[in-house]
Amino acid sequence: MLNNEIINTFNERRDEFKGYGFTCELWKPNIMKRPDRHNEIEINYFIEGSITYLFQDKPIIIPAKKIAVFWGLVPHQIIHYDNSQPYFVCTIPFSQFLEWQLPTNFVRCILNGEIVHETSEEFSCYDEFLFGKWIKEIEDKDFSEVALIEMRARLMRLAVNQSYTHSKSNSDIMSREITVVEKIAIYIAQNYRNPLKVTDIGKAVGLHPDYANNIFKKAFGCTLSDYIIHERVSHAQRKLVASNISITQIAFDCGFNSISSFNTAFLKINNCTPREFRKNNK
Repeated sequence: MLNNEIINTFNERRDEFKGYGFTCELWKPNIMKRPDRHNEIEINYFIEGSITYLFQDKPIIIPAKKIAVFWGLVPHQIIHYDNSQPYFVCTIPFSQFLEWQLPTNFVRCILNGEIVHETSEEFSCYDEFLFGKWIKEIEDKDFSEVALIEMRARLMRLAVNQSYTHSKSNSDIMSREITVVEKIAIYIAQNYRNPLKVTDIGKAVGLHPDYANNIFKKAFGCTLSDYIIHERVSHAQRKLVASNISITQIAFDCGFNSISSFNTAFLKINNCTPREFRKNNK
């Protein structure tokens, strides 16, 4: 089956926050030079091997044969993989996910920026069969609705099954295995809600700030200042959708020092105001 399907890889030139839509595809793991962000729920399933995501501010391992689910709007970036075997990726539009009315605790975990995955391999053969079917059926108008129903049922089974865990961190990746650029990205993810300057980042990783900025731009394609703003806006997006907190409070909670700077940055990235974003995604 795998040899006859199109294999996708992450396009580092794709627009920030560009959506994927309703998909089920095969992907080949590769080290990502920058995080991906999209406003769909993402499902990963690995037949063999595992990958490590830099997810928000922590490295998290997703093991083989255990379905994993997370919100694609949370910055996620592959920093390690131990097998080049293609893996399955499904993306479900955010509005569709909310319409499914899955158990509250499960949805809350996803909206809180956590990766939910099973601890058991009980459904591994079943899952491999399902994902293979969904790839073929999702583009077929006669079967796409069936695939959608089956995806909901599979997430419902995961949500009601007590044999799953949710995580924001993983201690299996030692600090000596993390490159300087990854340390910078992690430091920003941990501190972007506070007043943060390039000099602070350079000091934290033991580099001159200009040098830290240069090597980061080569790897991620943007300056440290731009990356900090993207982290803040991304966090604001999640709060706008997942809470009823006032927009002014969100702006300050996400590290902006004024509502005007927040509105300017948000409009530049999303082509809409925070108020419009909340209205369109509620």
